[in-house]
Amino acid sequence: MTDFRTRIAVLDYGMGNLHSVSKALEHVAPQAEVIVTASPEDVADADRVVFPGVGAIRDCMAEIRRLGFDKLVAKAIEEKPVLGICVGMQALLEHSEENNGVDCLDILPGKVRFFGRDVQDASGEKLKVPHMGWNRVHQTVDHPMWHGIEQDSRFYFVHSYFVDESHKELVAGTCDYSVKFAAALVRDNLFAVQFHPEKSHTAGLQLLRNFATWQGCK
Repeated sequence: MTDFRTRIAVLDYGMGNLHSVSKALEHVAPQAEVIVTASPEDVADADRVVFPGVGAIRDCMAEIRRLGFDKLVAKAIEEKPVLGICVGMQALLEHSEENNGVDCLDILPGKVRFFGRDVQDASGEKLKVPHMGWNRVHQTVDHPMWHGIEQDSRFYFVHSYFVDESHKELVAGTCDYSVKFAAALVRDNLFAVQFHPEKSHTAGLQLLRNFATWQGCK
């Protein structure tokens, strides 16, 4: 019998929190088939693609390019909904300051910058880097991926580098941690987030649930 279930491919290049992401997707979208894969054929056959990432950007980019995922991700974004998560979001930009400077995929314009070593909040209190824990995300556009998620909901972050706001037309959500930075980016079939939705309880699971049904820019 033909299987008409939505198929979601989670890209496996050895640098993502793959188990947590896939299990969270299976939980919120039991009607979907979720596969963790490094196969270009699986990605081509999938209806949606998740591009995760954890760790140093230099190592991530080395594996992405070694496996040919740079072209794979770019092609997927042209054809179907793609969700970037954490370093998976940062890898989409032009360049990162991490590891003494690393060229990224250049799919989206913009730079990834370091928070710094002497980071303070508005009252002058010292903040820790990495930015780790819960923080509010302010939605800046009305988008299907925000459906059912209250304005200024809290999501879980773990990062020392951030995407600046220089290309405001791409920003779908912002967060403040000594500076205002892009917590979510959107363009056509692509939605990418700096936080970890799979670790963000109700709001994060709702975002993953939205992704399982989002039709992209069709």
